[in-house]
Amino acid sequence: MKGILAALIIGVVAGLLDALPMLWQRQRPRAVLAAFVHWLALGLVIPYLRWGLAPWATGALAGLLLAVPVIVMVSEEEPGAWLPIALSSLVLGAAVGWAGAAWV
Repeated sequence: MKGILAALIIGVVAGLLDALPMLWQRQRPRAVLAAFVHWLALGLVIPYLRWGLAPWATGALAGLLLAVPVIVMVSEEEPGAWLPIALSSLVLGAAVGWAGAAWV
């Protein structure tokens, strides 16, 4: 249970890091909530992935791959939004992978 609690905390922190800038940009509340829940779930998943890569690389790759549906959906209305979403997914995914290896 200790590992799951640590993973949950990592997910909450990642979710806040993704959602707070969206709040400052006055994004739709549903989009902010979706981003938070997305990273909350990834905080619970990424630390347990074993792909034979460095933890940060596993996290970055998983973060990017699991952001593809969001990128496809958002880019219909905002064509330029794919790059910041992809970059934040890479960075946050790497951070979640690293933190998961350290604390989960």
